[in-house]
Amino acid sequence: MFLAIRLTASRAGRRLPGSFGNLIVCNKYSTKESHRPTSLVGRDFLTLRDYSAAEIETLLWTAKDLKTQIKINKSAYQPLTGKSMVAIFQKRSTRTRVSTEVGFKLLGGNTVVLSPEDGHLGVNESIADTSRVLSGFADIILARVYSHRILEEMSREADIPVINALSDSYHPLQILADLLTLQERFGRLRGLTVSWVGDGNNMAHSLLMACPKLGINLRVATPRGYECEERIVSDAKRFSDQAGTELSLTYDPEKCVRNADVIVTDTWISMGQEKEKQERLKAFAGYQVTKQLAGLAKENWVFLHCLPRKTEEVTDDVFNDRQRSLVWQEAENRLWTVMATALLLLTDDHQPSIAKPEF
Repeated sequence: MFLAIRLTASRAGRRLPGSFGNLIVCNKYSTKESHRPTSLVGRDFLTLRDYSAAEIETLLWTAKDLKTQIKINKSAYQPLTGKSMVAIFQKRSTRTRVSTEVGFKLLGGNTVVLSPEDGHLGVNESIADTSRVLSGFADIILARVYSHRILEEMSREADIPVINALSDSYHPLQILADLLTLQERFGRLRGLTVSWVGDGNNMAHSLLMACPKLGINLRVATPRGYECEERIVSDAKRFSDQAGTELSLTYDPEKCVRNADVIVTDTWISMGQEKEKQERLKAFAGYQVTKQLAGLAKENWVFLHCLPRKTEEVTDDVFNDRQRSLVWQEAENRLWTVMATALLLLTDDHQPSIAKPEF
């Protein structure tokens, strides 16, 4: 393998542990910017905008393979033995933290968790300095943050992959879990119609970055004033045009849900928005997912919610419908998808034991 040493501040290579200044070892076959379709090693996972349909399918295939090997076949599979992850949580978490710690350990790795009380990200130490320090300690960083800009800065400064475990702009790990759940239910993704009813938030943004590429028709209904960001919608329209899928945005939940296969919603009041609660409850009147609203969808419609759930978002009879509500399967799939993501960003050695599913 060809190695070249050069004096540069470029991100084209990795700083070696213990290196000084801008001395970089560059490996042209394994760089953070590599976009080889057969390898995700060294990549960041900040938004599904940066991943092709084939790469998303590879992540889902790997997640399904890990679920088959470890859960169904009861196999011990630890390809990440000796690897370490630092998981940073600016926001409290149940599903993300537990799935990350359990999943990385199942793969043989070790996880160090930093809560707001444990670290001083961007407070007593700059984000850049923290990122550089952690690059010398661990093999990968996972971070759940308030601002997506924090992740972008970490990506620039860290010499190890960075995974977005949630930001104000995107929640890509959750969307992988949603997509895996739908593939398991329908046996495919292409041709499905997914209807989002609720806030134009990080979940809606991540659906916009993934669904159009994968052949999924996507409809988004939000109240006025709570629309998705225009720059993200613009990207989604481009992906939709390229893939020939339907993409529509509306203020009418009934129009959005009509003849849909999947209805998805989320919290109306995210962490940090508590002071807006009464204003938001008023604005979102009419956006609750009810059996009456869902009755406009296709006969075999299903429901997704990333949790935690409030009754103003979805009624009990929808949420607890054992035939249609996939929320518990969706929650479990957070485990297998974060495992797949960490695995593929760290090694090329994984060979799936199952045939590629239909997407």
